[in-house]
Amino acid sequence: MEHIFYSVGDAEKISWAIKSNNILKIQSRDHIEEYKNKVTNIQSNFVALHVGLFWAIGVFIVKNEDTITIKLEDEAMIRNLKSELNTDDEFIKNRIRFINQLITQRKFKVEFQLIKPEENLARKSNQ
Repeated sequence: MEHIFYSVGDAEKISWAIKSNNILKIQSRDHIEEYKNKVTNIQSNFVALHVGLFWAIGVFIVKNEDTITIKLEDEAMIRNLKSELNTDDEFIKNRIRFINQLITQRKFKVEFQLIKPEENLARKSNQ
């Protein structure tokens, strides 16, 4: 099955949206106290991607070997996820490791696409 995945985060909240077979599921969560107002927006974006993928697996929307187009607003984030850019931020490195672990374990076929903020369906629930 094919899915389109969007995510976004800020200092207080994370959101994600998954579109599969023309059905859109949007979720939003406040950060846990450990992260709330303590993470940067880019760190929060990685948390949103990680938590959103994990949630999608847990509620059986995304299954092993599915194809996922991940649409992100930040080119550096995409380059980090594709290992084209290395960050010194240990928090981000750990999120990338967890995200890549999910992708590898579940044998997802993943494509990353850069989008404008107004195209991000997850942003609507993060405001």
